[in-house]
Amino acid sequence: MEDCMRFYTEELGFRISDALNIAAHAEHPEEIAGFGDPNHYFMRHGTDHHSFVIFNHRVRVALAKGRTFPPGVVINQISWQVGSLAEVVNGSAWLAEQGTRIARSGRDMPGSNWHTYFPDPDRHTNELYYGMDQIGWDARSKPASMWDRGFEKPPSLPQISEMDEVRSAAQRGDDLDSGSAVRDALLGAEYDVDGVLLPRPFKIVKVGPVGLFVADIDAAVRFYTRALGLHVSEEILWSGRRCVFLRAGTEHHSIALYPIELRETLGLRADSTTLAVGIQVGSYRQLRDARAFLTARGARLADVPAELHPGIDYAFHVLDPDGQAVQVYFAMEQLGWDGRARSPETRPNPKADAWPETLPAGPDVYDGETLLGPLG
Repeated sequence: MEDCMRFYTEELGFRISDALNIAAHAEHPEEIAGFGDPNHYFMRHGTDHHSFVIFNHRVRVALAKGRTFPPGVVINQISWQVGSLAEVVNGSAWLAEQGTRIARSGRDMPGSNWHTYFPDPDRHTNELYYGMDQIGWDARSKPASMWDRGFEKPPSLPQISEMDEVRSAAQRGDDLDSGSAVRDALLGAEYDVDGVLLPRPFKIVKVGPVGLFVADIDAAVRFYTRALGLHVSEEILWSGRRCVFLRAGTEHHSIALYPIELRETLGLRADSTTLAVGIQVGSYRQLRDARAFLTARGARLADVPAELHPGIDYAFHVLDPDGQAVQVYFAMEQLGWDGRARSPETRPNPKADAWPETLPAGPDVYDGETLLGPLG
């Protein structure tokens, strides 16, 4: 946990919003003795309370109270944001009607997001969520005294607004300035990142696609298209195996599905069904500088061929201290009204050691959602 916390905060630049100690759930302290830090760390790259969370897996398994964890599934959940609370509530009911097992629904704290959890065929947990606490200029999260609006079951509709929750807390005397305030893990800002001095030469602007190894590619595609409504952007054959890339919006893919047989071929962790989790940085220059920065600080890189991430021309894969791959990239191909991706022959498919200094402008190189908030 200590090494991973250092990697995700110091090297990549996530900021801790809150820490949740789950040791209190242990009936007997010896259950988790020697397992290390029992905190869940909620981390952010922008103003959302959290966009990335790390847990101590050994502590979670020890406190599972009969719950079993699927072999190799070390990603806790894949979260999909929807536009309303009604979509979470009605979507949960609809999924149940379709035969999808609902693990739990309600509202978790910290973060205040309303949610419903359900598994895919390989037992990767998916989450539909609505709402998220926003962290402002003072970097403070919501005080723990306001966690009283957590729910352990689907809420009735309608619910009071966030504004009314804050007003009610103020009226009862809550200290609204008592929340956690953790700033950047690195001191000193020596890198000019597009006109702003930052502690590292890049800025995460988005948490990107997740890549999963699955046992049955057809079953996984059916789930993500029928249950979640994703669209297939592209399919490829690599090393004789079919890989499928699906999208939620205009970006080429939000999730990539790979046959489990490719895991050994790629030399990734033999006990993990996660190929990679993506993070997007702000520009091609930042991508090049990020690779140099992380390599200089001792990070290990994994060789994942460009053919395995169509829609992302330039990317590198860095291994965290647990051996999990993080895909770092700067741009995603955008799909238009006809839903068609570029043909393979129009893509550069660059080698990791042969990136040019500059790139020719593409028609969609900086299209799609962008980070509009401050860089630091």
